[in-house]
Amino acid sequence: MPLFYEILSPSGLTDTPGFQAAAVAADIRRKGTDRLDLTVVYSEAPCTAAGVFTQHALPAAPVVQCRQALQTGKPLHGFVANSGNANACTGEEGLKDATAMQRTLAQALGADGDAFFVSSTGRIGQPLPMDAILPGIKDAAGKLGATFHHGLNAADAILTSDTRRKVVSVKVPVGDREVTLSAMAKGAGMIEPNMATMLAFIATDAQIEQPFLQELLSASVVDTFNAISVDGDMSTNDTVLVLANGQSGVAVERDSEAATAFTAALQHVCQRLARMIVGDGERISKVVEIKVLGAARQEDATKVARAIGNSLLVKSSWYGNDPNWGRVLDAAGYAGVPMREDQIELYYRASGKTPAIPAFVKARLYPELKPTWKQIVSLPTFTIELHLNQGEASQRFFSTDLTEGYVDYNKSE
Repeated sequence: MPLFYEILSPSGLTDTPGFQAAAVAADIRRKGTDRLDLTVVYSEAPCTAAGVFTQHALPAAPVVQCRQALQTGKPLHGFVANSGNANACTGEEGLKDATAMQRTLAQALGADGDAFFVSSTGRIGQPLPMDAILPGIKDAAGKLGATFHHGLNAADAILTSDTRRKVVSVKVPVGDREVTLSAMAKGAGMIEPNMATMLAFIATDAQIEQPFLQELLSASVVDTFNAISVDGDMSTNDTVLVLANGQSGVAVERDSEAATAFTAALQHVCQRLARMIVGDGERISKVVEIKVLGAARQEDATKVARAIGNSLLVKSSWYGNDPNWGRVLDAAGYAGVPMREDQIELYYRASGKTPAIPAFVKARLYPELKPTWKQIVSLPTFTIELHLNQGEASQRFFSTDLTEGYVDYNKSE
């Protein structure tokens, strides 16, 4: 029996028993449209929760609120999230607004005042239109449901520059019962998580203690959300939250078979969402897998992969279908990791199963293979492998090209 399997037509967080959702068009952007921009997700059963947040020095007010909610150790019942306004760099007023959102939802649902998380995404440096948001929260709370439609609406309401919703759900068989994990995310620009503008929410009906859930989430983001880049800009609002309401009755305890399966499922969900985010990068045309192999330390592999994936010169050459492997090695060389020309090897692959085409192998050049490199770099997805030949550590990282469409989109109001 597999450790887990995906639901083929996921509906977001409402796939997990006990979770309800609703979304409304509160007109947070003040453009007079019917675009969904505020969602409420609720579990009547109390939840244990875990979170991972941006390392930005100026975290947005909702990030501060989420951290505080976790620190109380009290059960949580869900969250409210809005798009169109990040509530970031908004000072004391922003903190008051985040608290008001939390308490308005709690009051509408008859729960404790600090029983909910708050998340926001959108433009930085503008005060929230609370005259639209607070009525919107009450409206959404009155429309809560557990249907397919409500779950997809919730996933749509958190989008900003995204072109499509991002949802995934899995089932984990445990004996004669099963655990569900369902998730939704948003993110397309400002993607350089270092836990972009990135939000991810995961719901599960597992019974799991908070310290263990936090441990599993923190481990899961390392090679998923923290191994992608679109434009190299970290956001003030990056948030990944997991809520576990225990409704399945399945206890996920350390060193158990259930924990092994749950860990694999959580890693899979985070990886799927991360790939959806990087694949929906703002105006991109390519997704590039970067594999750094044979590093002396994990830290070294990560530094090199991130340097390559964030290089504007490298990303621009990918957009131009130019293999220009010299730029790749240049980026690797300034990552701050010792390396030698007579040790490193650089290869291009059309996919994981195709032959590796050498570009630079221990100081040997292959100029006759340039047409093949160009064919590979012209594909919408391809892989670059860099072997440092110093040890056993490795890092898999996903990045994108950089297009004039990205510049045009982000220069506009």
